[in-house]
Amino acid sequence: MIDTPPSPPRAADVLAARLFDAGCRHAFGMPGGEVLTLVDALERAGITFILCKHENAAAFMAEGAWHRTGAPGVLVATVGPGALNGVNAVANAHQDRVPLIVLAGCVDADEAQTYTHQVLDQTQVFRPITKATFTLNTGAAHVIADKAVAIATEGRPGPVHIDVPITVAVTPVTPEIPAHRAVAAPVVPAPDQLEAMQAHLARAERPILIVGVDALTQGFDTRRSDISEQLRHFVETFNVPVITTYKAKGLLPEDHPLALGGAGLSPKADAVLLPLVQRADLIIGLGYDPIEMRTGWRDFFFPGIQTMIDITAEPNHHYMHQASINVVADCGATLAAMADGVTPRATWSAGEVDKARADLAQAFPSDDTWGPAAVIDTCRATLPRDTLATADSGAHRILLSQMWQCFEPRGLMQSSALCTMGCAIPLAMGAQIVEPDRTVVSFSGDAGFLMVAGELSTAAELGLKTVFVVFVDASLALIELKQRQRQLSNAGVDFAKHDFAAMGRAFGGAGHTVTSRSELQNALQDAQSSNTFTVIACVIDRGAYDGRI
Repeated sequence: MIDTPPSPPRAADVLAARLFDAGCRHAFGMPGGEVLTLVDALERAGITFILCKHENAAAFMAEGAWHRTGAPGVLVATVGPGALNGVNAVANAHQDRVPLIVLAGCVDADEAQTYTHQVLDQTQVFRPITKATFTLNTGAAHVIADKAVAIATEGRPGPVHIDVPITVAVTPVTPEIPAHRAVAAPVVPAPDQLEAMQAHLARAERPILIVGVDALTQGFDTRRSDISEQLRHFVETFNVPVITTYKAKGLLPEDHPLALGGAGLSPKADAVLLPLVQRADLIIGLGYDPIEMRTGWRDFFFPGIQTMIDITAEPNHHYMHQASINVVADCGATLAAMADGVTPRATWSAGEVDKARADLAQAFPSDDTWGPAAVIDTCRATLPRDTLATADSGAHRILLSQMWQCFEPRGLMQSSALCTMGCAIPLAMGAQIVEPDRTVVSFSGDAGFLMVAGELSTAAELGLKTVFVVFVDASLALIELKQRQRQLSNAGVDFAKHDFAAMGRAFGGAGHTVTSRSELQNALQDAQSSNTFTVIACVIDRGAYDGRI
């Protein structure tokens, strides 16, 4: 087999060209012999291939890049173990509505009949956790490439897998490019349903919005447009308070007087927010998907007494609740249409929204001398307002998602639905690759950090200046807390303390160990003027999250 430059183009070149047209400029992964042509094709097309140390981290880097560009993320994995290493992050993309193109090497179909080394049916592995899966062929390479982009990005975004056989990748195909599928236009509800929605809004005295992941992702592309302005106009016109899921934080700046911050996993936040929601006479779920929420949000309102309108990109079949009106439509366009011609009235006239904001501030105080809340507060106060943040899974994530104010969409990136540990570092790196001059900070527990510490070498190789903050308590803090709450003996949740700052220095970055606000502030200031990445190990007490989340 001779792999020659593309004239005419190889099947792999057709795929790479379509991804470039979609705005993709980076691909992430670890190559094997089966994807060398694919990597070559991506580079020739203008898509930089970034060598990562693990495919799971590579997929999260691809997501981080998507949050900053609007172009689909691209994961490249070789046959067998390479592809399977990415399964967790692909499932995460499926649940978190991330358009991820998964390019996996595979042996040719005839070869697979007699050759079994590293061979398995990868399409069957990926089918349940993707929107679609394809095997590239020469006769339909153009079509498959276009389908993959369209399926990944339209409606409710998500991952699409393409197996790329070795011989197919190098085979020349027709250079004639068929027309790309026209992008589907946004839609609004039918007139009779829209009239009913407008009538509910017109008479509502206590309306409330719950904004979720569909509102964040729907229509998001390389223009990086979102519904922030439409949302702000609506809530200010009708005086509607806004609760967001963790993923949707920042769609309304969280210093806005109608912003009630994020919700999802914190019983302390729920104790304030759920009673307010249950006082509402109109609940609007704007792109709200309870896949992000804990069980306390199951059947959270009173049907027949309260009206709930669900506006989503696709039909919701979750059965966490049943809305009064279900609408499958564009979130921004529907919100505008719903407001059209409706006369605003006085709402929440008893000061309930201001009280809820005050109660939330009291529930999550920021004046601790030291501890996880002090770490978060010091970082938020010291780092620039436009800092991009990522959060790993664990107790710190719940606290951070309640305390960290976001002033723009995607200001806090995390694994919201699947809650995958080890996501924060690569998410931050992916964002930093796209915006190298932006301040980007990653928040990890010490266990999550250890899962992906090897990617610090990637950060060094790429010259990234990302700040990696680690909460160090030598424990799986959230699981240890649940263990104690169930009065179980301590088992399987503790590990030794490690020198995380030294790890940062060993991989070519800066490293600081801090035990006070002043030490943390100094480390953060040093990090912002550093020419490399920085690891800041914040040593906190065991049990520091007790009563805080």
